[in-house]
Amino acid sequence: MAGNRNILWAILLILALIALPALVPRYWIYFAGILGINIIAVHGLNIMTGYTGLLSLGHAAFVGVGAYTVALAQSKLGLPFYLAIPLAGVAAAIMGVGFGLPSLRIRGLYLVIATLAAQFILNFVFVHWQKVTNGDAGLTVQPATIFGYPLNNETRAYYLILVCDVAFTLFALNVIRSRVGRAFVAVRERDRTAEVLGVRIVWYKFVAFALGSFYAGVAGGLLAYFNQFVNPEQFGLLLSVFFLSAVIVGGMGSILGAILGAVFMTLLPEFLRGGALAVGSSFGFDISLILVPLRETVFGLLIVGFLILEPRGLAQLWKRAQQKFLTISTVK
Repeated sequence: MAGNRNILWAILLILALIALPALVPRYWIYFAGILGINIIAVHGLNIMTGYTGLLSLGHAAFVGVGAYTVALAQSKLGLPFYLAIPLAGVAAAIMGVGFGLPSLRIRGLYLVIATLAAQFILNFVFVHWQKVTNGDAGLTVQPATIFGYPLNNETRAYYLILVCDVAFTLFALNVIRSRVGRAFVAVRERDRTAEVLGVRIVWYKFVAFALGSFYAGVAGGLLAYFNQFVNPEQFGLLLSVFFLSAVIVGGMGSILGAILGAVFMTLLPEFLRGGALAVGSSFGFDISLILVPLRETVFGLLIVGFLILEPRGLAQLWKRAQQKFLTISTVK
């Protein structure tokens, strides 16, 4: 019964998202596209960190690998988007595994340092390998086309991102429910015990790195088509912190949590901006001086707050709200 109810809600949500461009201004369509891309990226980090316990601070760099792969595949090879997007995922997966291999037998702080090194190294490459990446000037990306039909505005690109969101969410859900997903959880909870029981922990860490980085690469490829521009500034350390914040706030080890976390953390800066501008206009001072530090501070406070008060994140709060609603409905 609960399963049928969840399917019904999912269908209604998808229908509402299909109708969204007809109901909201153009800015919010663009915002919804960015949100969809963030959901895919957060799914990837959730597989690595939430389900397998592999903490990563280099996720934004792998998103960047995907974005640059699409830009170069289009300009140098002339590949269409339906080949460039998978190629972006594969390139990011190879890069993720390349940086992850030395750290497959370590965890915790050492793994964080290894992925942080990947973030800085790849960002250095994006900036300084100017013959390929064009440095700080960036690369221009032409809109994706389907059967000669260009996805050259926010609404058209939004529907492509929506299809990818549904497909990659379902794929992540099926992976987690499979034997591979159970092995991920075993590695996260008790890796040594799992190894004694026959789980090949190094192999499953390898798979988690590859799969999580693949998701990041696809998100980066979609971002390149959506913005029609790729620049190193888009993939800095703050973006990696953003993705990790979304996983923690949403609830580690939860598909629903990844979605809720991405939604919450993507909407949060907009609410902060609106509130800060309102306060600034009321008191007559330039709000831009505190807006960026305020965002970073709130991200940090949210991570600490959820780790202390609700380690299972928004997904657990949503489940509690559902249970309370069902209890009230039953009593009535």
